Amino acid sequence: MRIDILTGFPALFQGPLTESIVRRAQAAGQVEIVVHDLRDHAHDRHRTIDDSPYGGGAGMILKPEPIFECVDMLIAERPYDEVILTTPKGALWTQSEANRMSMRDAVIIICGHYKGVDERVRQALVTREISIGDVVLTGGELVAMVIVDTVVRLIPGVIGDGESLLSDSFMDGRLDCPYYTRPPEYRGLTVPEALQSGDHKAIAAWRDTEAMRVTRERRPDLLRNDDRPPGTNEK
Repeated sequence: MRIDILTGFPALFQGPLTESIVRRAQAAGQVEIVVHDLRDHAHDRHRTIDDSPYGGGAGMILKPEPIFECVDMLIAERPYDEVILTTPKGALWTQSEANRMSMRDAVIIICGHYKGVDERVRQALVTREISIGDVVLTGGELVAMVIVDTVVRLIPGVIGDGESLLSDSFMDGRLDCPYYTRPPEYRGLTVPEALQSGDHKAIAAWRDTEAMRVTRERRPDLLRNDDRPPGTNEK
C-alpha cells in the first residue's frame, strides 16, 4: 500500500511515522508513506500556500494551486483509489472505514489547515472528507496521522498476532473487554477467578459478558436497538 500526504507542515510527521508499528511496516516494505511539502509547489519566492478569503473575514485559506499541482504530479505517476481531505466537515472516521481503506492500493491525504481549503479543491479533486470528531484542530495533520496509524496496523502481516486485531474494540461492533496481567493480586485488587481458571470456555464467556457490559455502559449507541439496556433510545 502507498499513502501520500500533502501538508504545509511536513516536520509534524517525523515522530509518528518513524516509531513503533508504522516504522516497522515501512522498513518491511508493507507500506510506503510519502509526505509532500505543499510549499514546494508554491508560486512565489516566499513559498506562500495560503491567502485571505474572498469576501473578507478572519482566517486564512489554503490556496488551490499547490494542492492541484501536487496531486497532478502524483496521479501522473500511478492511479489512486481515493483523494481524502481531512476537515471538521467530513464524515466520522470509524474502524469499519479503516478496515476498508487497508485494502486500497494507494491513497492521497490532503491535510486541511488554517480556516480551510479553497472550495475548488473539494469540487475537483477530493473523493472523501474525513473528521475524527466534533472538534476543531490546528490542522488536519493530526487527523492524517490517526488515519495512517489505524490503517497500517490492519495491513496483513504488519501485526504478527492477527488474532489480537480481531479482538480489538469496534472490530465486532463492541468495545473490548477488560484485561489483566501478573501479579494476581495488587493492593487488594484481584484478577477475576474465571481468568485464572485455565478453563478456555469460562474465559471466553467472561470476556464476552464483560465486553457487552462495557459497551452497554460506555457506548450503548454501538449496540443494535434490541441489545440496548432498558431506558436507551429505541427509535
